[in-house]
Amino acid sequence: MTSVVSVTTEGRDGEEQEARTPFAGARIELDDTELRRVSPSAWFEGARERLDAFATKLAYGRQ
Repeated sequence: MTSVVSVTTEGRDGEEQEARTPFAGARIELDDTELRRVSPSAWFEGARERLDAFATKLAYGRQ
């Protein structure tokens, strides 16, 4: 993505470059553990994995 940003901002003045750069300005950053804690898709993935493990044990017997 950096090369795309470089191409689209090439030859522009500082303010215009900053306006077109997705990495400029304020943003919210979360580390992996925080993101997994607040993300519903991470919750569903964990539930899906547990359900899949349960179904596998049920289908093939406990080992």
